Order: sequence, then structure tokens, then C-alpha cells
Amino acid sequence: MANEGRDPVRVTNPAGKSRYLIVCEHASNWLPASLGTLGLPAADLERHIAWDPGALPVAARLAEILDATLVESCVSRLAIDCNRPVDAPDLIAETSETTRIPGNAGLGAAEREARIALSHRPFHDALAGVIEDRLAQGHETWIVTIHSFTPLYKGVSRPWHIGIIHDEDECLAAPLLAGLRGIAGITVGANQPYSPADRVYYTLERHARPRELPCAMVEIRNDEIVDAASQDVWAQRLATILSGIEESDVKLRMETAREPKGYRHSA
Repeated sequence: MANEGRDPVRVTNPAGKSRYLIVCEHASNWLPASLGTLGLPAADLERHIAWDPGALPVAARLAEILDATLVESCVSRLAIDCNRPVDAPDLIAETSETTRIPGNAGLGAAEREARIALSHRPFHDALAGVIEDRLAQGHETWIVTIHSFTPLYKGVSRPWHIGIIHDEDECLAAPLLAGLRGIAGITVGANQPYSPADRVYYTLERHARPRELPCAMVEIRNDEIVDAASQDVWAQRLATILSGIEESDVKLRMETAREPKGYRHSA
């Protein structure tokens, strides 16, 4: 399956000086002409099932403020979800939320492989290449992925304005949560509205955790980032908190996390 003149992944500011590497897996709602609309009405391509509305502008503005490199997928997750392992049941979703996706039904092995080659493999190869190049240059690398979520999911309201998703690595998550909770009027979720148990942590599990790179996943409710002004507000908030995280604190958290259970520092 050709990409029809469009790159499946974009790397912006590859020479960025920041220790942060910003990633946006669900940046685009674009589908190649060969897939059409996958049998969906055009309006569905603007919905959350096709991408994370507002996530890319926040990620791009955040990268700009921090002078960070940004890696983004340029293909809709309706074609294939770059934030899922290749054996995940929702890698190529036949149903997203409550919407059936006719063009994804009953795909054979060759069709699945074509989708992987379309977007998933190029995205992860590019991200791995950026990380390896940075590490080879001795460039410290802390990875933050930017997502958005819907205010209402399957009839259930979500009260959080923002959530920070993490596993046992809390090097970035803990200070992010603390900083966000200090902002008046903001409801913050820890592993809300998703957690790694929901299989949404694949990019970081694949690229950050094996290399012991500090990482966190940011989920912003999409009605909070509907225009350039609100996107800038959230990018500025995140940039302020991230800029204030000290390298020494991160290293101490990493060392503490590696200690065997029951170990205590001597007084």
C-alpha cells in the first residue's frame, strides 16, 4: 500500500537542544485515497475515533517552547493505531467506541501487513532512529507523549481536565502531577482516563522503558484544547512544569526505583 505522496511520519526540529523528546501518535486524521473513508461518513473523520483532536497543536507548541524534537504520525489511527503492539486486537479496529468501521472488517494477513507497512513500522522505525541518534551523541532523552480524550465516553462523563499516565516509572509523572495539581480549577487524573492496563502505553513501553529513559503520557480532555489560544495555554502549563524538573531529582527517582524491595538508605 503506497503512502500516495505523504510521509507517514514527520520529525520536526531534529536538532532541538531540549532533553525532552515530544511524541504524538494520534496527530492526524488523514487516510490514503486507496482506503477512502473506510466506509465511514466524512464527518466521522473529524471525531476522536480518527485522531486526537488538539493534541498535535499542543505537542507542536510545547516542542517549540522547549526547543524539543517532535515525532508525529501522519496517518489516521483508523488505518492502524501506532500506539498498539502489532498483535493487539484493536491494532486495526473494527469498532471504535461504538462505531463500526466497515473498511477494517475481516482483513487478511496480507492486508494487515500492508497497514503495518503504511504507518506503524515507519513511525516506530523513525522514533527509534531519533532516540538512538540522540543517545549516540550523549543527548539526554526524556520522552513525553501527547494525547487528547473525549469528555464523554460510552455515555460516561470524564471529570478530569488532564491525566498523566505512567507505570512504575514516576520520574516525570510525579512532578507533572504535583505541578498540575497546583493549578487552581484543574481536575487532574493519575492513570485516568486510561492506564497502562488499557494497552495505551505501547510507545513508551517499546522505546523508553527498555532504555530506562524517563517518560510519561499526557492526556488532555479535548474540549480544553479546541482553539489556538487554549492549546497555547496547555502547552505553556506543561512547558513550565517540565522545565522545572531537575535532572538530579529524576536520577534520584530512577535510582530509588531500581532498589530491591525492602532496601532502605542508612540515616
